[in-house]
Amino acid sequence: MSSNCTSAAPISASKTKTKKKHFIGQKVKLFRASEPILSVLMWGVNHTINELSNVPVPVMLMPDDFKAYSKIKVDNHLFNKENLPSRFKFKEYCPMVFRNLRERFCIDDQDYQFIVECHGNTLLPQFLGMYRLTVDGVETYMVVTRNVFSHRLTVHRKYDLKGSTVSREASDKEKAKELPTFKDNDFLNEGHKLQIGDDNKKYFLEKLKRDVEFLATLKIMDYSLLVGIHDVERAEQEEMDVEGTGEDEEYENDGMGGGVLTGSFGTPPDSPGNPLNCGGFFGPGEFDPSVDVYAIKSHDSAVKKEVYFMAIIDILTHYDAKKKAAHAAKTVKHGAGAEISTVNPEQYSKRFYEFMSNILS
Repeated sequence: MSSNCTSAAPISASKTKTKKKHFIGQKVKLFRASEPILSVLMWGVNHTINELSNVPVPVMLMPDDFKAYSKIKVDNHLFNKENLPSRFKFKEYCPMVFRNLRERFCIDDQDYQFIVECHGNTLLPQFLGMYRLTVDGVETYMVVTRNVFSHRLTVHRKYDLKGSTVSREASDKEKAKELPTFKDNDFLNEGHKLQIGDDNKKYFLEKLKRDVEFLATLKIMDYSLLVGIHDVERAEQEEMDVEGTGEDEEYENDGMGGGVLTGSFGTPPDSPGNPLNCGGFFGPGEFDPSVDVYAIKSHDSAVKKEVYFMAIIDILTHYDAKKKAAHAAKTVKHGAGAEISTVNPEQYSKRFYEFMSNILS
């Protein structure tokens, strides 16, 4: 049994010398969130990251790694009961596989933990982890992906582009949203071009071609190119307007990249800091390409100074029998030569690529 102990020199007539050893308890990291389920997610990710840090990185992934999982059950979690439910379960799927993916996407453990708290060379979604959380007997499945938009630069206009003009215009209801998502026809009617320059266009289209060809081989379709536009001049004016009010406010990302005016906020007490904010001061329209991996600046001679965030989303629709039937029905209705929204994956990928090629300059 260990305790604070006192060691003494041999007793003599002069005096007794004593030394005290002070044991300091380890500081416990707190995970505070507005919803208990998010606190559990933060706690669980921190726990599994720490566990994985003791596991050697394998030379290669094996078939069993894609079936593996880790589970932990917590009862009466008293030391942190104000922040976490007293009983919960946390399950992580394929921990070695997702660790490998995070390494390929150049996301270290600290960055990943911060991404979870906030909520590669490809335009495809970057899946970082998959979990099952059980709180009060209710199971919730969560997949963590990298955000397309910036945590710092406000997105002022957002598009969901599929490369089809058939019924691809935002409805009045969609346009009425605070940050509406516009469609292909909206983009074309505005006569807009994404002015990224020849070199960036070539590099972007090379990635896009590889990605859509890969999706076509998997018989995947109905994916979109999510485009967010940051207007640099507008952002500067908004910042000046906020400063003019004398109030301590700032623009916060809404999770999909839309700017929402909120009160200022800081890092929650005892939670990990924000490693993504490190790296010095950024001027208007500037960003760290290692963090905002989907961002491209407009070229120097562009009419308008903008930053574009572009990535492929919604990649889980498989070309099954239902899609084949819909394609056949529309072909009969409109004729073989007419443009129809439902096509096979190979046609979809080519149409998608051609449309995106034409909107870049």
